[in-house]
Amino acid sequence: MSLREHALSLFRSAVGTVRPAPMLKRALKLQGEGCPQLLVNSRAFPLKRDLYLVGFGKAVLGMAAAAEEILGDHLVRGIINVPLGIQESLQRAGMQEMLLKPHSRIQVIEGAKNNLPDPEALRGANAIRELAEGLTADDLLLVLISGGGSALLPAPIPPILLEEKEKLTKMLASRGAAIQELNTVRKILSLLKGGGLARLAYPAQVVSLILSDVIGDPLDIIASGPTAASSHSVQDCLQILAKYNLLHSLPSSVDAVLSSSPTKPTAAEDFSHVCNIIIGSNALALAEAKRQAEGLGYAALVLSAAICGDVGRVAALYCRLICLLCLHLAGLGEGPRGAEVRGTLLQLATELDIPGLNMAEFLQALRGLEPQKPVCILAGGETTVRLQGTGKGGRNQELALRVGLGLHGARGVEASGPLGECDVIFLSGGTDGQDGPTEAAGAFCSPELVAEALQEGLDAETFLSNNDSYAFFSHFQRGRHLLVTGLTGTNVMDIQVILIRATDRP
Repeated sequence: MSLREHALSLFRSAVGTVRPAPMLKRALKLQGEGCPQLLVNSRAFPLKRDLYLVGFGKAVLGMAAAAEEILGDHLVRGIINVPLGIQESLQRAGMQEMLLKPHSRIQVIEGAKNNLPDPEALRGANAIRELAEGLTADDLLLVLISGGGSALLPAPIPPILLEEKEKLTKMLASRGAAIQELNTVRKILSLLKGGGLARLAYPAQVVSLILSDVIGDPLDIIASGPTAASSHSVQDCLQILAKYNLLHSLPSSVDAVLSSSPTKPTAAEDFSHVCNIIIGSNALALAEAKRQAEGLGYAALVLSAAICGDVGRVAALYCRLICLLCLHLAGLGEGPRGAEVRGTLLQLATELDIPGLNMAEFLQALRGLEPQKPVCILAGGETTVRLQGTGKGGRNQELALRVGLGLHGARGVEASGPLGECDVIFLSGGTDGQDGPTEAAGAFCSPELVAEALQEGLDAETFLSNNDSYAFFSHFQRGRHLLVTGLTGTNVMDIQVILIRATDRP
């Protein structure tokens, strides 16, 4: 197999391990006849009376289909809120295993067109709220949560209207509020976010199975934390509104809700009836890809599951890392050039401030790799792209093109250097099978990409200046470097694969 085929295989194995059916079957089991128990990651929850299910998010339809198969007749009723058109898309893609069976006990409501709260999403959220409010101490509520769940669970505190809450959010965004600030205000004004769903379901036992699409897997941030105790108060909300000079231009309904809420911190809430479990994440996907890479004969390391920051700076980090690995394979990693590249990597890591990444420790692990053995570096997370043009593409395609451009430049500076002595492939892809408004999940690149494209009259820098990575990859070699997987039914952010081996010389 070629490096490209290996990279594709590793990406698919990473995505495969966090697809709904495998995830649910690993995490969820039903045992016992007379006194049945729900086993979640080996923790037992007795089924005293009725078992209910609710869910919201982009991957929840497949999660619910797998859960219903496991739960069988023990499931009394379910309601899930999923993105508009997802059932038709999965049907068209032939992904029957992600669809509910005929006569399912789970009601499906589609909403949140373009990932924005809308009346249909509100209808589903209200149905979920009513189900939760009717539960007793003997009931068990299974909650399925994935990315996109926040837009699918809009339930403003009365008398606030959905349109008023959205208008306030847009006003904050237009004044430069950060996403964390927007989410804090959303949670404070919501019945279900910020632990609201868990409160309404009390005294029933609540078990949440969560597919994380957020760096670090913070329970109170994923889908705005409907079953997790919130770390924010009304006072935090008021401070944010004051910061952006909005306290005196609030809709009267928002003003009424905030005025009637206690501004002083209250005692910590009791969430002992809730069990939140992450069953799928970027880190779990990378761990599976690492296992597969080692099976293919690579020395494999995971750089980070929290890669974030400007796509250009992240591309620079990957280019320097690839150069260092080529030096390592050439036996030159400890020389002056290796020391220089390590210094640059440490500086870039400091600038990016990637959560949990200890670059010095990672570089020490690189030193311990077996010489001459092919190397696999795996990483994941979510970069950001500054839109300067009107082109088409996504963060993964732009990252791959920027890495290709950086490797082209490095090879030009050191024409006879170690980079020319190695075969290199870089892949970046979205685990949901989509990268921006395109059918691609991402793209591949190599050090030869830019030079070969120039021979076809394609200048990578021109395409990048217009944020038009998709057009570049579509035209170059008839799209051979695009990563096209189709919808996957899951989402744990993005995954990058770097594969390097010494070039075979006659």
